[in-house]
Amino acid sequence: MPKNFAGQPHPATKEEIAQAEILLKEWWAKFNDPILDDLVERAIKGNYDLQVASQHIIAEQALRRQAESDWYPQLDANAGGGDNRYSINVGNWPTRPGNPMNHPHASILTYGARANWEIDVFGRISRTVEARKRIVEETIEERRGVLVSLLSQLVSDYITLRTVQERLTVTENAIKVAHDGTRLVERLYENGVGNTLTIAQSKSEEHTERARLPGLFAQQQRLIHAIAVLMGEMPGTLEPQLQRRQKLPVLPSFPRTLPSIVLANRPDIREAERHYAEDTARIGVAVAQLYPNFNIPLTFNPNATALSEAFQVNAMSWNLLMMASIPVLHGGKYGAQIMQAHAEAEGSRLQYRQTVLNAFREVEDAIINWQQDDNLVKERKEAATQANLARDRARELFTAGLTGYINVLNSQQTALTAQDEAVLAHGKRLDDAVTLYVAMGAGWQGRELTDTRLPVEKEGQSILIRAFSR
Repeated sequence: MPKNFAGQPHPATKEEIAQAEILLKEWWAKFNDPILDDLVERAIKGNYDLQVASQHIIAEQALRRQAESDWYPQLDANAGGGDNRYSINVGNWPTRPGNPMNHPHASILTYGARANWEIDVFGRISRTVEARKRIVEETIEERRGVLVSLLSQLVSDYITLRTVQERLTVTENAIKVAHDGTRLVERLYENGVGNTLTIAQSKSEEHTERARLPGLFAQQQRLIHAIAVLMGEMPGTLEPQLQRRQKLPVLPSFPRTLPSIVLANRPDIREAERHYAEDTARIGVAVAQLYPNFNIPLTFNPNATALSEAFQVNAMSWNLLMMASIPVLHGGKYGAQIMQAHAEAEGSRLQYRQTVLNAFREVEDAIINWQQDDNLVKERKEAATQANLARDRARELFTAGLTGYINVLNSQQTALTAQDEAVLAHGKRLDDAVTLYVAMGAGWQGRELTDTRLPVEKEGQSILIRAFSR
């Protein structure tokens, strides 16, 4: 893998690598917005998708422990009793069918146990357990991916919300300017200057700008509802908090060079790698079926008619064997299973490489957007400044009778558009930061919501399990 991204010509220094590691943790705090910090903490605790992903980990851990149970002897106990009656019409010499001496009744008391222990000589159980372990690790990465997606969506919605509120302020200011213009032309008309066309044009401009408000207010409410759902709360519960307008968050800073190793933090890459490891383990499971399978079955089942006789030596009955089996003729089934396992593992390997390539592309795109949108913000801001200046000058000229009102209207529309686009560009710049953080797989570090420890390992088992496992 290249040490640096194409958008950054020089490899990262040790200091920049260390700085990138810090950036990955709680990156939303870099926006310096206490309300956003509070929303993130509440979402991490309350989001239901995240809780569902945590339960998937617990379920897969339980399946792994089920696979590990095959390392141990399997033991079942039983006990019972009752009365049996047999047909007297069944019998051999010296008795005959139908003879009452055939003893048609028998009372039976029985107890005992059945046990079986598969000795894992060729690693079938070990490789099965390894595959289940990799699945657990996959679900951990899936949960981390859900967390990164949650953070991305929440912070992006919050930035969009503050952008919409900033646009509302811009529009309300533009309405005030238009309203002042209407009052101006009305006063001039009352003093015998101007005409009704100018008044109609001014009122039309005012109402046109007022018409922008309903759509912006509706978008604000939809974003507040979306944020509430992400936090696991009912829509509407956050309106008192989020309807109060705040300035846009602070733009975070990034190191001049990002090391490509940060991609190792992406949950999708880590999940793809774990899936490849799982399919590799399943090759071992398929191969182990070609080799002998060793079992130690044990049956202990005393029988008697009277309870006092059930524990006597004569009532004892057991069966203890060492059994071995090996596949002989199965029409190529096991060879086909091995071929299937190899093909699936190779597919996982290729998918892993494709995931890495996609991750590089996403980061490269995010870096380009981050760099180019910086220039966009500067130009939009300057355009808004000049448009406001042109609007003010047009009004001054109109008041002095040196220009027509159409120039005032055009300058007001241009100023509103320029200010609105400047706000949108600033919001886009902030969203670029979110995209870049997410592309680096940031946010899950230090946020383990579920106990993901895997306590049962072959090395920690009894000496017998270690001795009879590959």
